[in-house]
Amino acid sequence: MAEKLVSLLPPLLLAAVGLAGLLLLCVQTQDVREPPALKYGIVLDAGSSHTSMFVYKWPADKENDTGIVGQHSSCDVEGGGISSYASDPSRAGQSLVECLEQALQDVPKDRHASTPLYLGATAGMRLLNLTSPEATARVLEAVTQTLTRYPFDFRGARILSGQDEGVFGWVTANYLQENFIKYAWVGRWIRPRKETLGAMDLGGASTQITFETISSSEDPDSEVHLRLYGQHYHVYTHSFLCYGRDQVLQRLLASALQAFSAFYYIVDFLKTVMGLPVGTLQQLETATEIICNQTWAELQARVPRQDTRLADYCAGAMFIHALLSRGYGFDERSFKRVVFQKKAADTAIGWALGYMLNLTNLIPADLPGRRKGTHFSSWVALLLLFAVLILAALILLLRQVRSAKSPGAL
Repeated sequence: MAEKLVSLLPPLLLAAVGLAGLLLLCVQTQDVREPPALKYGIVLDAGSSHTSMFVYKWPADKENDTGIVGQHSSCDVEGGGISSYASDPSRAGQSLVECLEQALQDVPKDRHASTPLYLGATAGMRLLNLTSPEATARVLEAVTQTLTRYPFDFRGARILSGQDEGVFGWVTANYLQENFIKYAWVGRWIRPRKETLGAMDLGGASTQITFETISSSEDPDSEVHLRLYGQHYHVYTHSFLCYGRDQVLQRLLASALQAFSAFYYIVDFLKTVMGLPVGTLQQLETATEIICNQTWAELQARVPRQDTRLADYCAGAMFIHALLSRGYGFDERSFKRVVFQKKAADTAIGWALGYMLNLTNLIPADLPGRRKGTHFSSWVALLLLFAVLILAALILLLRQVRSAKSPGAL
């Protein structure tokens, strides 16, 4: 009896293999695209009064050759800007260590070597370079020595021009508002989206106002030709306080504007901390007079929390009102088109993201991961093979049964 069972085992196993193969081939399958890996980039915004670090991330399989870049994390460096260490350059590099250590945690370890790291210095270093190029070089060398000690792909520390600062801030503001999308839905129709926001940036030692122009301006040195998403933009930048309004600047007053950086912080302080209305130019002027007419003791009493910039709000508010009303020529109607904003899409508005967007165009996209599949012809061949195995197993099994029932079988 045992010998009979043993003789039946090979055809039974063959049948089981064939049946299992058929079942696997008949299971419904589909092409699955694996989620793309994330890439990271780090920008150090070395301003005149302080330095901020921004860590950005975007999918590796970028759309339209430009990454969908968003802010992953940020860090404010303790102390003043790197230009304040002109007499002791080594401290400029040391000041960045705490935030760089945070970046080691924020960026996955397996992405450290492929994460580009940049430092961009603005007005503080521009001014230092005018008065002492030697000190400027020593400061940049010191921060470079610190940055190269980290496992990131450090690609240099440079001083941005006021024009660069303005243009990259404009790119950030419009990128976060998705104003670079080629087409937009309007009801049931699609029309080209061409409108862009103007951008207003105010730092510790410079201010920029940037907007797109239709034709070349009267001042070619302030016009930047920028190509994004296959479109050509004429971007006009004023990076100085200009009394006397030109034709190009007048066009700006009819467009929407996004004001960020110190513009936002000062106006937000007047509105939320001091509780003063700032919806019109007249209200902004009144709020400025109120804060500037208070004694230091009165101001501290109204702001019990520690605010390291409390002493700067009066001068800052006066400058903003004078810049908008007398410098740029805003009236009550055009002032209503200005939106004071700190973030959009959970990302800080400023030149750093625009800088990063420009740099991502230089980073090749990884090929998207895909799971292996079987061609239809191969699938048919396997199907026939497993069917033949089952048929062979049945024939072998029948022969074994007949052999067992024959008169001569033991």
